[in-house]
Amino acid sequence: MAVRDRRPAGRRTLVAASVAVASLTVASLWMAFAFLSPTPPHTIAMATDPEGSDSAELGKRYREILARDGIDLRLSPSAGAVENAARLRDPKSGIGVAIIAGGITHRQESPGLVSLGTLFYEPLWFFYHGPRRKEKHESLRGLRISIGPEGSGTHALSLELLARIGIIDRRSAKLLPLAPQAAAEKLLRGEIDAAVMLSSWESPVVQRLLAADNVNLANVTRADAYVALYPYLNKVVVPAGVGDMVKNRPPANVVLLAPKASLVVRRDLHPAIQYLLLEAAAQIHSGPGMFRAAGQFPAPESIDLPLSDNASQFYKTGQPFLQRHLPFWLAVLAQQLLVLLIPVLGLLYPVLRFLPELYGWAMRRGVFRLYGELKSLEEELASRGAQHVADLVARLDRLEDRASRLRSPVAFRPLLYTLRLHINLVRERLRKS
Repeated sequence: MAVRDRRPAGRRTLVAASVAVASLTVASLWMAFAFLSPTPPHTIAMATDPEGSDSAELGKRYREILARDGIDLRLSPSAGAVENAARLRDPKSGIGVAIIAGGITHRQESPGLVSLGTLFYEPLWFFYHGPRRKEKHESLRGLRISIGPEGSGTHALSLELLARIGIIDRRSAKLLPLAPQAAAEKLLRGEIDAAVMLSSWESPVVQRLLAADNVNLANVTRADAYVALYPYLNKVVVPAGVGDMVKNRPPANVVLLAPKASLVVRRDLHPAIQYLLLEAAAQIHSGPGMFRAAGQFPAPESIDLPLSDNASQFYKTGQPFLQRHLPFWLAVLAQQLLVLLIPVLGLLYPVLRFLPELYGWAMRRGVFRLYGELKSLEEELASRGAQHVADLVARLDRLEDRASRLRSPVAFRPLLYTLRLHINLVRERLRKS
């Protein structure tokens, strides 16, 4: 014989509703974890220029800062900025971040990339061997010029600018794909005539060539025209004597063209990692330098690529509140909980508001069902008369017993009292029959 559930209907309904709410909560959390992917990676890869380059040295500083928050930044050297941009575009490469000079890529070519802002000026240095000469593009004909290895930013920008003045089309110069260090050694020994390199002021190779007696730095006489034709270029001035004050190297101010280097990431890089990179950039690049004032960089500039939404927010308000006041992974955990709880609460709020009404309905339904049975007894009494009084009394006793066993909160007890009063009224009618 089946055991009947003696719990009141309202309680059974409340239990069923609670199970449904718990199931909905678990399902919502699972969907949030599955589709929102709120957990940031512990490891990301950064593409850098070859070992010993400015980019590689900066990568080490970024790695050191991110390691404080438990993020392993793995450095992946390449030929240079062009190759870095290509690897960053490829989702299968595993590269998530790189420092890329202006003019290397653009939003149409790299729709999956965004910028976290500009970091510093990266001048295009043009050193040549021998005494100072008249700086006209005709003087480049017949020279052996190093323009950096293929895949480097130096190589790409050198070809673009040399083509602009007709050097490439006329094939009047011998262009060599030498790395900066090798190019500097050959230039100092007079084995090549000139070397172009896209590098920051802090580069040891640049410092060495600036101070060398037999090497000079070419002045860009039509810098304004280049800036007008190539918006990603800027005009900077190298002051006389800054390379060596004793020897007055260079002997006069030199105008150079300089794109700005940007911190570029994949658009889908986790926001928490983007904020860590931005904080590291602020620590590394915010100081004064040869071509920058203190606090000038990092800057919210969109040159070739759109600025990340996270970067825009960072430059307005700084790091998110939780990351400013909590250790990184604790802040991430709190952010995850907020991300998960907001949609769950949005789903549960109307359900939780409805639960008291559902419970009240279930409790009233239990009482009204007994009222229905009482009404049926009255109708039978009216139709069958006194012939079946004993049977009706027995049924009425059972009904009263069920009513007395029905448990309910204080708010619903008046309904039960009224029901039992009505049962007694019917009992009185049965006695008079």
